[in-house]
Amino acid sequence: MPDQARTTTDQLLATADASLRTLFATPRASRPCPTLAHEPTELSGADKAESGALMRVNHVGEVCAQALYTAQALATRSPSLRTHFAQASAEETDHLAWTRQRLDELGSRPSLLNPLWYAGAFGLGLLAGRLGDRVSLGFVVETEKQVEAHLQGHMQRLPQADHASRAIVAQMKDDEARHARDAQNAGAVRMPAPVRALMRGAAKVMTTVAHRI
Repeated sequence: MPDQARTTTDQLLATADASLRTLFATPRASRPCPTLAHEPTELSGADKAESGALMRVNHVGEVCAQALYTAQALATRSPSLRTHFAQASAEETDHLAWTRQRLDELGSRPSLLNPLWYAGAFGLGLLAGRLGDRVSLGFVVETEKQVEAHLQGHMQRLPQADHASRAIVAQMKDDEARHARDAQNAGAVRMPAPVRALMRGAAKVMTTVAHRI
């Protein structure tokens, strides 16, 4: 098999493996889950339900992040940019594991539509990647900025007594901001206003549906 064909096959197999792991395997974090050791979490039934719904939305966001970075890594021809996406994806895997763990602790469940969310995000990531590396990086910047704002909103909506979820969301917010800065420094171009608005609209639909399903 020619080297180019072997490389393409390897990338497709790695992409399929990443997709299956995200959707069906138990994620494993490389970093300890953020905690507030001296702030025990004690929640009422209603607060547990609200925290579970919000953390389900955050888990969906991490499923989508895996799809985006996997697709963008597949689309780029730059080995250095592929490494950049892989490193960001590894940190997002931590977020995926933390939010799934917290869902279990709250007695809640992931979104039943995760395969649909993954497929949609993968398609967007592949499209962005096909438009060029700078556009692909610009898509990362805008996505991470919107996610950071979304997480800030969750910090305000999570029950004040849910210290465990709040610690996770705070760390995720810091990581997303850094991912946006890294993509900007790597040469991202700014997304046009209509694209940014469309992304916000799609995110609104996803978060609204995932809060319930």
